[in-house]
Amino acid sequence: MLLALLALGAGIGLRDPSPPDEPRFVLAAKTMVESGNWLVPYRGSEIYGHKPPPFMWAQVLSYQLVGNWRIAFLLPSLLAALGTLWLVWDLAARLWNRAVAPYAALALLATLQFGLQARRGQIDMLLVFLTTLAMWALLRALLRGPNPRALWLGGFASGLGTVTKGVGFLPLLSLIPAAWAARRNDRRVSRPGLRGLGIVFAGFLLGTAVWLLPLLLLLLRSDDPQMQAYAGEILLRQTVERYANPWHHYEPAWYYLQVIATLWLPGALLLPWLLPAWWRRLRRSDPRQIVLLGWSVLVLLFFSLSPAKRAVYIFPALPALCLAAAPLLPGLLRKLAVRRVLLGYVLVLSLVLLLAGTLGVAQIGRWPARLLADPQFAVADVRGVWIWLAGIGAFGVAAALVWRTRHAARAVLIFTLVLWAGYGLGLMPALNEASSSRALMRQVGVAIGPDAELALVGWREQQMLQADRKAVDFGFERELWEQWQLAGPWLAQSPQTRWVMALRVPAGACVDAAQVRAAGRANRRDWVLVPGTAWRVGCLIDAAEEAARDPEGD
Repeated sequence: MLLALLALGAGIGLRDPSPPDEPRFVLAAKTMVESGNWLVPYRGSEIYGHKPPPFMWAQVLSYQLVGNWRIAFLLPSLLAALGTLWLVWDLAARLWNRAVAPYAALALLATLQFGLQARRGQIDMLLVFLTTLAMWALLRALLRGPNPRALWLGGFASGLGTVTKGVGFLPLLSLIPAAWAARRNDRRVSRPGLRGLGIVFAGFLLGTAVWLLPLLLLLLRSDDPQMQAYAGEILLRQTVERYANPWHHYEPAWYYLQVIATLWLPGALLLPWLLPAWWRRLRRSDPRQIVLLGWSVLVLLFFSLSPAKRAVYIFPALPALCLAAAPLLPGLLRKLAVRRVLLGYVLVLSLVLLLAGTLGVAQIGRWPARLLADPQFAVADVRGVWIWLAGIGAFGVAAALVWRTRHAARAVLIFTLVLWAGYGLGLMPALNEASSSRALMRQVGVAIGPDAELALVGWREQQMLQADRKAVDFGFERELWEQWQLAGPWLAQSPQTRWVMALRVPAGACVDAAQVRAAGRANRRDWVLVPGTAWRVGCLIDAAEEAARDPEGD
């Protein structure tokens, strides 16, 4: 736990929220603090109806604890990661023995996707903590004897996970392989019965009621059509429709095999040995493996059936697979071939990082030249990225040479810890000015002066978050031309003191192009500043003409 805290916590407070999701959640959490409205999250002036608010609540509570958003936005993910590791350790000790527990927890810690999500201010790490907590409780009740309290906790954690992100109910699917194992008259499996299922369901309802009950009471008291639309968006479109009839993230059926082969390294490299060993355990009707592996397969099938797929969707299954692998790892690590594969993983990844960093420092190749030529990146920051990559790679090579084949697992663990520590201490802080829009918004503040008013059109969440003053917006999901149609009169009310920062200006004669200034570049987009004096009063924007233009202004 101390090693995990040092590696995953290194660098917290050294960077700002960065896309794709972090600025959105922090902006909503910050609005909750400022407005006192915790029930319905807002993104600027609009209700944010894509995700429920419990993760934002966690960030608000973290902020109230530490008083610093740079720390608070990452603290829930860090604590969730540490909690998940403890749950995996404890459950492995209960299902097998204390000697197996370190293998389960360290296998999870060494997996690339776990470290990446633990270092991101996104919902998924908190979701995995809640799904793992639910599995920890349900498996204790199913495989360690009758335990009504554990059944209730499993249901409650699943319910709370569901209102954190819609798929939090997944742990309840573990009842299916448990029932199958029980049908084989395996006395090692406890049958929950109707009473036990009722306890699970009651806990689930109570978990969902943490947010759904206050929302329902609000809807009953309010006739605001925005609230009704919000309820429909969050409860139906972003859950059922997003799964059954998605509108983005289309991937082929085999997509998750690619995710397992890359983000689940180095564990994925052991599958040629793990799969036959798991099959032997299943044939011997080991109920622990039946439930863990059966549930993992159900999670994989559930997400594979939807046309929309993302790498984080199957992340909840990773702790269960590490638990299933844990009793086999001591034997596998005695095999020379396994140790050679693990050492090869460290060497290959380290050499790739070392080579990329060295070529970058030497400015050899197109990619380093392209980054240095991009105005959104400072030369010193880009050089810092190359140096950190080279340093992490060099350490990995040294670890492989020191511990060699005999202690390959130790080399994997140490390299992983250094990788994530370097990621937090060096790589992300070096990219922070560009990725968070901090540099862009600092330039905007200087350009318009301290007394000017600022509005945003076609904006991104990180820009409102990093603005040095309260910025006005005209909606986030509105079409760009609609935002401009509202921004024009706002500029005209005080043309000498008001400015709009925009992705691009409208076509036609509404804006005097001679007065438009370049604001800067961030997140691979060029932004402009439009003073109030550039807006031609009474001008109407042609919606058809604007809709025909490239929405990104490229």
